[in-house]
Amino acid sequence: MTLDGRVRVLSDSQRAQGEIAPVTGDWVEIDDTEGLGTVIARVLPRRTAVSRRDPAEKDLEQVLASNVDVVAAVLGLDRPVQAGWLERLLVMAIDSGAEPLIVLTKADEADVDTPAFSIVEAVAGSVSVIVTSVVDRTGLGELLARIGAERTLALVGESGVGKSSIVNALVGEERLEVGEVRASDAEGRHTTTARELVRLPDDAGLILDTPGIRTLGLWEAEHAVDLVFGDLVELAEHCRFRDCAHRGEPGCAVQAAIDVGELPAMRVRLFLELVDELDSLRKREEQRARREKGGGRRRR
Repeated sequence: MTLDGRVRVLSDSQRAQGEIAPVTGDWVEIDDTEGLGTVIARVLPRRTAVSRRDPAEKDLEQVLASNVDVVAAVLGLDRPVQAGWLERLLVMAIDSGAEPLIVLTKADEADVDTPAFSIVEAVAGSVSVIVTSVVDRTGLGELLARIGAERTLALVGESGVGKSSIVNALVGEERLEVGEVRASDAEGRHTTTARELVRLPDDAGLILDTPGIRTLGLWEAEHAVDLVFGDLVELAEHCRFRDCAHRGEPGCAVQAAIDVGELPAMRVRLFLELVDELDSLRKREEQRARREKGGGRRRR
């Protein structure tokens, strides 16, 4: 979008971004180039970036969206809520630099005895939770109020959780295609195949729909992990050893809290898995940097 309206441009990777490919939400400079037409000349610095580890290239970052103000982790109440998945979504949201939010959809299909609410409450911490239904419009007004003029909300989550349905409900028309979900396991097919910014009526802001995420490898998100698991980080300060790994060392405050029932063992396990994943990624990055610094020299 430009001052002159919507224009179609090419991405000239040799000139425009180097290693930075333009993504939905970017502000860019465009130029007219002979033989090519209008191209992206430069990607401007990003305020925020929603990223994950590229599923195809495990040691590369994949930016899903940029310059968003709120990142909503979307979960459907028509399926079991997995604590580990929600924690990963929250880490990604916080690490983006945007305001994190949890949106629960399909409240009209939720079982009154579902443990989903207690799981979300246990994981959310200080992150706000909005319960919604596009059937009776529960929570949509509250969600709309969290966006606001000149602000952008990005929806992230699995296929079939109702992200596109929320966009259509807020826009007031069937702007995005909505797919059916299997009754057996509530899994949805990928009806959203590209990230798209949609302007809301009455200058109420913009909403960014994303394709369903199946895998979520984290990317350089140590600080965000510490925020999501702040209670564990604070508790770990009371361990006997500063380098305590919380895996059976003597004087471990984390293990002691598990033993007396003050801390769920599953939460600790998830935390340690994320720490190990990020540590492994950091080591691979260091090894790759050393190889590149060596200039490809071979040992004789």
